[in-house]
Amino acid sequence: MKKIYDLSTLDWTLAGYTPHVWRQETSMETAQAPKADIPPLPAQVPGSVQQALLDAGVIPDWNIGLNARQCEWVENRHWIYQTEIPTEWIVPGMSARLRCLGLDYSGVIRLNGEEVFSFRNSMLPHVVDLPLTEAGSTLQIIFECPPRWLGTPGWTSRVKDWKPRFNYHWDWINRMVQIGIWDEAFIEVFDDSEIFAPKILTDLDTQTGQGKLRLSGTATGGEGCTVRATLSDGSSVVFSDETPLTEFLARGFVWDSLDVDPWWPNGMGEQPLYLLVTQLLDSEGRELDKVERRIGFKNIRWEPCAGAPSEADPWLCVVNGQQVFLQGINWSPIRPNFADVTTADYRKRLELYRDLHMNAFRINGVGILEKECFFDLCDELGLMVWAEFPLSCSGMDNYPPEDETSIAEMEEIARSYIARRQHHASLLLWCGGNELMDEMKPLDESHPMLGRLGELVRELDPGRRYLPCSASGPTFYCGTGRRDDGVHWDVHGPWQIMDSTVETWRQDYWEGDDALFRSEVGAPGPSPAELTRKYKGDLDEMPASLDNPLWRRTPWWIEWPEFIKEKEREPEDLEEFVAWGQERQAIALRIAAETCKTRFPACGGILIWHGHDCFPCTANTAIVDFDGNPKPAAIALGEVFAGPSGEQC
Repeated sequence: MKKIYDLSTLDWTLAGYTPHVWRQETSMETAQAPKADIPPLPAQVPGSVQQALLDAGVIPDWNIGLNARQCEWVENRHWIYQTEIPTEWIVPGMSARLRCLGLDYSGVIRLNGEEVFSFRNSMLPHVVDLPLTEAGSTLQIIFECPPRWLGTPGWTSRVKDWKPRFNYHWDWINRMVQIGIWDEAFIEVFDDSEIFAPKILTDLDTQTGQGKLRLSGTATGGEGCTVRATLSDGSSVVFSDETPLTEFLARGFVWDSLDVDPWWPNGMGEQPLYLLVTQLLDSEGRELDKVERRIGFKNIRWEPCAGAPSEADPWLCVVNGQQVFLQGINWSPIRPNFADVTTADYRKRLELYRDLHMNAFRINGVGILEKECFFDLCDELGLMVWAEFPLSCSGMDNYPPEDETSIAEMEEIARSYIARRQHHASLLLWCGGNELMDEMKPLDESHPMLGRLGELVRELDPGRRYLPCSASGPTFYCGTGRRDDGVHWDVHGPWQIMDSTVETWRQDYWEGDDALFRSEVGAPGPSPAELTRKYKGDLDEMPASLDNPLWRRTPWWIEWPEFIKEKEREPEDLEEFVAWGQERQAIALRIAAETCKTRFPACGGILIWHGHDCFPCTANTAIVDFDGNPKPAAIALGEVFAGPSGEQC
């Protein structure tokens, strides 16, 4: 029998120390913390150190002006989260363990002042046995200093700390290196009867319309234990079966003729979801443990694009027997302090993308394995997810490590990713990472780490596609040369109009396009004037150029020179510059999306880089601003995506 207690229901404090000073504390009562630089203050779990400090008035809002620079000292302290485990959670004769789904990044866990566990990985759950006592149990989760630099520019071959890299600096965010408990945490009280991580494989027979399910896993239990699996649709049971535990461990359940409705991507049909309950029962039929998963039934296969070279990868996605043009965005974390992002934050953006007629997202390897609520919402909304393992380009080199230790660590991460998200109907494919290449040629499975990941996906999730990286194929970028040579498979770019006129963008680039798929395409546009004013602090809002510290915070996508070249003058005010830049972005992305969609099925899809701002950039390639509201480019894309694919578009 297992009981699960949510640690978010407890009162937590947070205290900050000069590194290692906390180790000298003679009292483990952190409520006193005589040597703490930052005495105990209230904290949320899940939650980031930075948000707790902001709420307490210790640091300024890093989104305003140049305040982010005043927050970097947080990285140079150790931070202690502390709570008291209620005595009523302790059950005599049963064991207890702590399960943390996300700790960012490294440190130790102590119980009653004794170190019981050390952790070092933001991408893996961490599980530790806890010897709880009825006399009281003080739990401390202690974070040490994070790595100094994982951002871009850098060297991918040297990145061996598995912490989200985007926090350090990218073209779309200032440095704000999150520390904290970023996902759910629980105390589990259990005996020796449990079910562990059931493996769920679903499919749909497109000829009969019936669902297929393979359920397997591991469990422990005494003599006479059985495993029961029940699939239900609301209060109606679709199918149920029961087998001895030994038979389940040997063969699992195989159901091939389930009377279910197909799960469809957004715009193609409904998204019916079913509840699969796996129970471990004792010899008297009493429940010892259970695991619940929401699942859906779909069939995915990939076909060659029309007119593609015979050697090219297939980039035409077929869902339940119907070809579909994949249209959507590249998804980045909603906030740098993603520990504090709520389900409501996810829903606001995901429902917007749904309403803009999108059907696919790519989660870039520079970020995280998104939270369970993200995948739950994508299941409900028909938004398919291309999920990448946490590898990304760096600029100086873009080549992942080849040493066996790094490969083994990434393999462990990938196993965990697959086990935790495999059951989701929205999950489309797995990918090794973002823009991994040698010179301008994308890497393939001959790279030892990417090859190992491919073997793992085919073993653990055989029904889903694996890509070694994105972009993929003979070349990373599709320029205006080498058209019709058959070398442009899945390509990235461009991210900006190559000349000052949109007609050049249309005629010289897009009208001659022959790419089979475009998993990153972008164009910059400024944020709304009122949003820039909201977050500018005491900085001047104009000029919108590199001479202005406000615009220099995220300087990649400033088109001040383009405005002057086109208008032969400077803008009169911020409103004029924003209106010009947002219209320019909307026209550019409309052209890109229209030409790709018109070529379907010769082109399999387009994913815009990127969806939403996670920092109040004055200008960026995002089509949704920091507050979660669409720019004109998002509305323009929604109009294109609402239309039919092919020549009718």
